[in-house]
Amino acid sequence: MLLAAARQKEFLPPPLNFLFPKTARSCDINPMPLVVRPSPIHSVGVYASARIRKGTRVLEYVGPRISPEEADRLYEGAPRTYLYGLEDGKTVIDGVGLGAYLNHSCDPNCEIDEIKGRVWLFAIRDIDAGEELVWDYNLYDDDDPAPCHCGSPKCRGTMYSREWLAKLRRKAAHKEKLKSTTAGSKRNSIRKKSREAAA
Repeated sequence: MLLAAARQKEFLPPPLNFLFPKTARSCDINPMPLVVRPSPIHSVGVYASARIRKGTRVLEYVGPRISPEEADRLYEGAPRTYLYGLEDGKTVIDGVGLGAYLNHSCDPNCEIDEIKGRVWLFAIRDIDAGEELVWDYNLYDDDDPAPCHCGSPKCRGTMYSREWLAKLRRKAAHKEKLKSTTAGSKRNSIRKKSREAAA
């Protein structure tokens, strides 16, 4: 009442009602105590500065969403990328922020999960303060070398998924089988021609 009366006496404008447009999704502030510093695995990594419990949502993998074709065009010949292909197969996240700095390990302490179109990293075991956060990239859909330097006793020597490696082995075995079949056919054809020539 007093404020309204004071406004009338001083001819103050009415208080402004700020209208903020509702965004598509709420702003999530990551309270997780993380730090980026040099990593023995590769360049830099993300480290926990406090204990993280198993099952904790650690951070969101964010960045512009682009098509696989656009990603190929943008990063052709690039020595490294921070791309994450969504399960729909039509969208790739061009990673920025902390998520892009998590390194690969064949013995990860985090895993990735898509929830309602967003990509989150979760702790799959308790992570101690000072420990580097790592996840298994499980790369696929490429033949280029992707050596792993995680140093884990469980290291498989590559960042490709076991499934993709099995597919590549089957493809190589099939190619080798075709090659030996073709070579055998050529040898038989040559023997047949030489017998015909001798007769």
